[in-house]
Amino acid sequence: MYEKFQQLLNESQKTPYRVSKETGISTATLSNWKHGNYTPKQNKLKVLADYFGVSVDYFVS
Repeated sequence: MYEKFQQLLNESQKTPYRVSKETGISTATLSNWKHGNYTPKQNKLKVLADYFGVSVDYFVS
């Protein structure tokens, strides 16, 4: 799932820090997700999906 998030970051030329500040999802949460220590809950996936203009299914498919 993080790979798709990373792809969206690259396409939008945004950093995890900027996404964190603009969505309220902590950088620690994003980092834990990146390192496989955390699987995002539906509500956080929804926030990210809305932020990037994709569906939640984008992250899980």
